[in-house]
Amino acid sequence: MKKVFDSAADALEGVLFDGMFIAAGGFGLCGIPELLLAAIKDAGTKDLTFASNNAGVDDFGIGILLQTRQVKKMISSYVGENAEFMRQYLSGELELEFNPQGTLAERMRAGGAGIPGFYTKTGVGTVIAEGKETKEFDGQEYILERGIVADLAIVKAWKADPTGNLVFRKTARNFNPPAAMCGKICIVEVEEIVPTGSLDPDTIHLPGVYVHRIIQGEHEKRIEKVTTRPAA
Repeated sequence: MKKVFDSAADALEGVLFDGMFIAAGGFGLCGIPELLLAAIKDAGTKDLTFASNNAGVDDFGIGILLQTRQVKKMISSYVGENAEFMRQYLSGELELEFNPQGTLAERMRAGGAGIPGFYTKTGVGTVIAEGKETKEFDGQEYILERGIVADLAIVKAWKADPTGNLVFRKTARNFNPPAAMCGKICIVEVEEIVPTGSLDPDTIHLPGVYVHRIIQGEHEKRIEKVTTRPAA
């Protein structure tokens, strides 16, 4: 099965539909599938639900889809650094389901592993636990969190081979592997596609069994917060 496509638009053809649930990799501005997000914007797909650690910033990442009102709901851990995100949430235009970062990552991983739910102490006694089933283990209260299975996963990797084996670079590994696992269809954008067999099996972070489509492209290297010290 051919997995390598010429562009993000080509890779998304026949996949997108209004009201779909998308899991997206990335953390802050690191490891964001920017080419696929831009193609979703251009496609005009609307009423989207995104599971992602955050929504980028106003003009980058999922933030570009907030600007065009294509996102209906965010399942996220962090909502800072994005004025449009905050404006839409506070005005009631955007639904928001808060998840602790570890819980969100585990929900994605569990969904990809075929685990429908798991119990965790994280969030017990807070708004996170409202409306969720609880159970006591060894005298401690736990809440039930459901695994995430998304219609589509979009992720960013450093290298791939044509069969979809992926290598992530440094902190860009973040939410990308669990997001890739939980999508019924997983589309990956990479900086480089290398020949089959050239990746050391011990360096592969995610096997190609999870990956359905791949594109290669140029990516913007953003710094989230530039900090400098005064000149001497």
